[in-house]
Amino acid sequence: MNKQYLVGLWIEHPVRAIDQLYTYTANQYVAQGTRVRVNFNRRDVIGFVEECVALEGSIEAKEKELGVELKQVLEVLDEEPLITPELHDLAMYMKEMTLSTTISCFQALLPAKVKPTSSKHQIVKEAWVILSDKEVDLTPKQLEAYLYVKEHMPLKYSDLRKAFPNQAHVLIEKGAIQKEEKEKEASRTVHEAHIDKFPLTPLQEAAMKEIEESEDAVYLLHGVTGSGKTEIYLQLAEKELEKKRQVLFLVPEISLTPQMIARVSSRFGSELAIYHSGLNAQEKYEQYRKVKNGIAEIVVGTRSAVFLPFHDLGLIIVDEEQDGSYKQDTQPAYHCRDMAIYRGKYHHCKTILGSATPSLDSYARALKGRYHLVTLKERINETLPSITLVPLKDAIKKGESYILSDTLSKKMEERLEKHQQMILLLNRRGYHSLLRCNHCQEVIHCPHCDLAMSYHKSDKTMKCHTCGTSILVPKICPSCKQRASFSTAGFGTEKLEQEVSKRFPHARVLRMDADTTTKKNSHETILKKFENQEADILLGTQMIAKGLDYPNVTLVGIINGDEGLNRTDYRSCETTFDLLMQASGRSGRAKEEGEVVIQVFEPDHYVVECAKNQNYQRFFEQEMKFRHDGQYPPYTYMISITIQNRNQHEADAIALSILHQLEGDYKKIGVIPLLKIRDLYRNRILLKGKNLEEMRTALGKLLETNTFKQKDIRIDVNPMGLDG
Repeated sequence: MNKQYLVGLWIEHPVRAIDQLYTYTANQYVAQGTRVRVNFNRRDVIGFVEECVALEGSIEAKEKELGVELKQVLEVLDEEPLITPELHDLAMYMKEMTLSTTISCFQALLPAKVKPTSSKHQIVKEAWVILSDKEVDLTPKQLEAYLYVKEHMPLKYSDLRKAFPNQAHVLIEKGAIQKEEKEKEASRTVHEAHIDKFPLTPLQEAAMKEIEESEDAVYLLHGVTGSGKTEIYLQLAEKELEKKRQVLFLVPEISLTPQMIARVSSRFGSELAIYHSGLNAQEKYEQYRKVKNGIAEIVVGTRSAVFLPFHDLGLIIVDEEQDGSYKQDTQPAYHCRDMAIYRGKYHHCKTILGSATPSLDSYARALKGRYHLVTLKERINETLPSITLVPLKDAIKKGESYILSDTLSKKMEERLEKHQQMILLLNRRGYHSLLRCNHCQEVIHCPHCDLAMSYHKSDKTMKCHTCGTSILVPKICPSCKQRASFSTAGFGTEKLEQEVSKRFPHARVLRMDADTTTKKNSHETILKKFENQEADILLGTQMIAKGLDYPNVTLVGIINGDEGLNRTDYRSCETTFDLLMQASGRSGRAKEEGEVVIQVFEPDHYVVECAKNQNYQRFFEQEMKFRHDGQYPPYTYMISITIQNRNQHEADAIALSILHQLEGDYKKIGVIPLLKIRDLYRNRILLKGKNLEEMRTALGKLLETNTFKQKDIRIDVNPMGLDG
C-alpha cells in the first residue's frame, strides 16, 4: 500500500472567512510552497501547500477523528516549490502587516505565469537539441550539421535551423539528435564594464565610511540632489559583488530604470536582471527564473522586484524612498520599503533608503535612531540651481500667458541660443482638464466614475485618467440633451507641448507622459533621444521630475507648481514640496550653472518658500507642527477601510456593519462617502490611534468572523493618501 500524506493548504478563494488551512491527502510528499490542484466546493481550484506530514494510521480513522471526508490532491503542479522558506515567511509577515488574505500575499510574490490562480498562464517553452547514442549513416553535409550540434551544445533547435535549414529535421528523423523542451530563459545581459568608479568627494567618502563601519541594518542617506548618492550606491554594491553576493536596486518609476540600468551595466561586468511593469508576463517570468537560479547578480527594478527569490542578498538600495509609487494601491496594500527592510534583516545585509527629500515618516524615524541617518549637504559641483518664482496672478494681470510666463519664455530662448537643454514639468496630462456645456454648465463626467474626463486633442477623445475609459467628444450634451457647445478649463501636457512648439517653432520637443509611453520600451526610447541631445526640451508629468541626470540640462520650468496644494489630502504639502525639490534638482548637475523657474499662484505659501530656498529642514519642522496639531502620521497611526460594491445599498450596509462592530481605544471616523470609481460605490471608515496593534487586532478579528468578500473591502494600514 502506498504511503499517504496529509497536506494542509491555502485555497484560492475571494472570501476572507475561508482564509484558513484545509486538509487533503496525497500519495506523495509535497513541499511547502508548492502549487496543487484540488476540488473545493465542487470546483477545481489552486491550493498552496503549507504543510505535509505522513499519515499515521488509515484515512478512515483520520476522517473519523476530524469529522470530515478527506479529498485527494488531484495534481501537483510544480516540480519544486515556487515559494522559498524566506518568501513564505515574508508573505506571512505581509499578511499580518496589511491584514490581507494569505493567498493574496502569495499572489503578490509571484509573476503572472505562476500566480496561484485557476486561470493558469502558459509558460513559454523552447526546443533544444541534444546528441543521441544511436549510430546512423550521415551525408557529408549532415555530418557537418551533427558536428555543429556537438560543438555548440547546449543549442536551440531554432539556431540549428538557421545554420543548417535542410539538415536539422533530417538529423532528428534519423535519430542522430533528439529534441527536448525547456522553459524559455531570458537572454543574458552581461555588459562589458567600461566606466571606472568616480573619485569620491570628502563628503561622499565620509558618508560611505559611516555606512561601512556601522553595524546598523537600515540607513537613511539624505543627500541634496546632485550630491552623488548613486556613486555611493555603486561603490557599496561593488564590494558586495566581490563577495559573490547579490544586489537589489529599487527605483519607484519605470522611467528611472533605463538610467540606473545604464549606470550599473557600464560599471560592472555582472549578470543583470530587470524587473518592472513594462515587461510582459513571459519576460517577467524569465527574469524571475534568472534570480531564482542564481544567474542574476544584480537586479534593477520597481516595487515588485522586492519579492524576487534571491538566495544571498548583500545590499538593498531603495532610491527615492519617499516616492508614493512604492506603496501598493490594491490588496495587499504593502509598502515596498517595509518589505525591503524585512528582507535585509533576513539576509543580514544593509538596506539603504536614499532621497533628497525623505518622507516625513522616514526622517522622523532617523531622528529617533530607528534608522541610521547619513547626510550629504552639498552637491558634487558645489552649486545648487538658482530658483525664480513667478506669481501667476500678477503675470496674468499683465497680459502674459497663463501657460508660459514671459520670465520662463525668455530663459527658454536663452537656452536654445546656447544649445543647452531644458525640462518642463506639468503634472497633468491631456489637452484640457475638462469640457463644460455652455447650455447647462455641466461638466462631461466619466460614465463609470464620478470624475471629470479630460480632453485629448490628438485623437479628439475624452479620457478618464482613473479607469481609462475613452469616448469621442459628444455631439449632444449628456445632461441637457442640447446640441453640444463646450467651453474648456485647465490644460495638460498635450496643450503645453502645442504652446511650446508655437512659441519656439524651431525647438525640438519630446513629451513624456502616460499617453506617450504606452508602447513597449517607450520610456527608454524617449530618454535615450534626450540623452543623445536629439531634443532641446523634454516636457512631461511627474515621471520626469526625479532621478534623471543630464549634464546639458541648465533650465527647469515648473508649470502650476503649487497645484498639488489644492488636494484635500493631509500629505498634499509633502508631495508638492517633494515634486518641486526633485524637479528643481534636474537643473545644473554638471559644469554649467542651473536655473529653475517655478510658476505658482501662492508664492508666499511655506511649501513654495521652502522649495525656493531648497530648505528641507525648515519644511520638515513646519510640516511636523501641522501633523502634530492634526494628529496625523507620524504622530498617530491610521487604518483606512474602503468598502466598495456595485450596489450602493450593499456598500452602505457593509460599511455600517463594520462601523458598529469595531470597538477599542481609538477613533472611528466615518462612514465617509467617496466618489464612485469603475462603477463601484465606495465608503471609507478611518481608524486613528496611538496603538496600531490594537487597531489591527480588532479589525483582523472582525474580518475573520464575517463573510466579506475580499473584493468588497480594501484595507490600507498606514495609508499614503486619503483623497482617493
